[in-house]
Amino acid sequence: RPDILCIGSVLWDVIGRTGREMGLGHDVPGRISRLPGGVALNIAQALVREGMRPALRTVLGRDAAGEDLARAGKAMALDCNFITWHDDLPTDQYMAIEGSGGLVAAIADAHSLELAGDTILAPLTDGRLGDQTAPWSGIIALDGNLTEDLLGGIADNPLFVAADLRLAPASPGKARRLLPLLTHPGATIYVNRIEADLICGTRFETAEQAARGLRSLGARRVLVTDGGNEMAEAGPDGVLIALPPPVDVLRVTGAGDTFMAAHIAAEARGLTGSAALDAALKITAIYVSETSL
Repeated sequence: RPDILCIGSVLWDVIGRTGREMGLGHDVPGRISRLPGGVALNIAQALVREGMRPALRTVLGRDAAGEDLARAGKAMALDCNFITWHDDLPTDQYMAIEGSGGLVAAIADAHSLELAGDTILAPLTDGRLGDQTAPWSGIIALDGNLTEDLLGGIADNPLFVAADLRLAPASPGKARRLLPLLTHPGATIYVNRIEADLICGTRFETAEQAARGLRSLGARRVLVTDGGNEMAEAGPDGVLIALPPPVDVLRVTGAGDTFMAAHIAAEARGLTGSAALDAALKITAIYVSETSL
């Protein structure tokens, strides 16, 4: 039985990185990599590094890209037995450009995941991972690449009433998709300050302000990061503040997913409060200061 279900995007990341500053229309030398990615896979991969046993719930096209992704996932010790395969949809992909100042631009093509709809939830209804009489009672990581309709349905679905839901928006442009789940009694939301701005429809100066703003909308528990600045956790017991270790940032794609996974793993080991935040921030600092190229 898996420790956690990671439901959402599993795709190919095509990342171009350069040590130079980038602007509109710039053409500079750098490195281009093609790596297994997607929010659900990034989280699952980071969980494996922390000793947990995640299972992926996603859709892959029955094409060469999808077959390669499944093989890569199994090589990472990920449970791929619950993946939905589709004959008519291509495997999704993500493309990003990163310069010396961080992410310059990115495009996520997760149309196949969106079109698959609630078919990816089948193992939670047919007894393989739960059903109406015995719903899944463990941790579920959900990402905002799922459609707003599907996320809204999960918010009211008795199959998720006992779950410990951990939510990631996937990108600022999809942050508001999480709105239906803000008040779920088992939800913990991981966002950056910009995503919090978009969800709340205002601009916050600090992560603490953003965390308090999300709580005022009814969110049960939120964790808000802000790059190298102070981050904040807000919940029923109050607000915690933590400062990430100073490092030279060499990559940013997947940093938020790494933090979320590291925090989940820290709590699974029994850490709480500031201890869990500090453990997650240290792991994330190592991730962003190492290049994957």
